[in-house]
Amino acid sequence: MKNLIEQILKFGVVGFLCFLIDFGITVGLANIFGVHYLISKFLGFVISAVVNYLLSIKFVFTQKKEMNKNKEFIGFIVLSAIGLSINEIVMFVCIDVIYKHSAFLQEMISDEWMVSISSIIATGIVMVYNFISRKIFLERK
Repeated sequence: MKNLIEQILKFGVVGFLCFLIDFGITVGLANIFGVHYLISKFLGFVISAVVNYLLSIKFVFTQKKEMNKNKEFIGFIVLSAIGLSINEIVMFVCIDVIYKHSAFLQEMISDEWMVSISSIIATGIVMVYNFISRKIFLERK
């Protein structure tokens, strides 16, 4: 149990760093440079996923000895692609389905803030998915 708690804490530190990368790129591109939020989120997610992979393998999860590096990386890419899909869907639902159809929310929250809020919600959901999927598929038993 102690090892699991330590692993969750390490995952949290790596995740927070990668969240800052993802959030900074997403919000920076969307709100400062006017890049569409789904493209911004895609770029932020991909860059943070690569950093997350490198840090997770080094500091968080013990690697499966029987899995070669190529298979491990391909597995990580597949799991990340699913995470990216979840991320994009959550962003789309938050902004295009809920926010853009709610005059009440549009009066309370600016478009820029909605991108930030949606990014945080999406990241929170994907963080849980990432930990569970990587623990199951990438960690040595």
